[in-house]
Amino acid sequence: MTEEDAIARLRAAIRAAAGPLADAVSAAPAAYAMDDSGLDPVALAASGPRAAAHRDDVELAVTAVLEGCLLHYGQPRALQIDDPDLALLAGDRLYALGLARLTSIGDLTAIAELADIIALSAQAYASGDERLALAAWHAGAAAIGWGPGEELAAAKQLARAGDAGGASALHDAARSQVAAHEAQRRRGSDVCNVTHSSASGASQEPPER
Repeated sequence: MTEEDAIARLRAAIRAAAGPLADAVSAAPAAYAMDDSGLDPVALAASGPRAAAHRDDVELAVTAVLEGCLLHYGQPRALQIDDPDLALLAGDRLYALGLARLTSIGDLTAIAELADIIALSAQAYASGDERLALAAWHAGAAAIGWGPGEELAAAKQLARAGDAGGASALHDAARSQVAAHEAQRRRGSDVCNVTHSSASGASQEPPER
């Protein structure tokens, strides 16, 4: 699913809720990129093995929480709200929408990760550290899609403590988590291929006379 598709689904979900946010849905959302690296937290979270059984729900949940962050700190894509106080309230409502979607599928790990993203983003923007906010999204999205780990937990501790290396540690933990799962998947694929080849070779041996 493309970013435009994800935003279209979010706008549809907001309209379906028929609340006050429905009137603020933008027909033409602003273009958005996390940074020059091309990080897409929605795609990262939804592409991992943890999300495979509920990919659409994970995409919508992460999109909603990202939009909530943008309403609080940046340029939203799905909603057009000029009043800053109303934008804050709308952002909180989208946080709730995203977390509720994950509750509906029972993904407590993803709920915890999005809650950490929200908290670390608030900390980052309060201190003027946008690098930390980006790193929080990178690490959280990787954990939602690929699972949390000890390295990620340690990186979060650094970030919460205001350590200067917190952002770098979060990025490193995200990359390591995805790489570890990919390596494991490749090893499993190699084992299957070897087993299949051995079985095929054995079936082609001529019978003994």
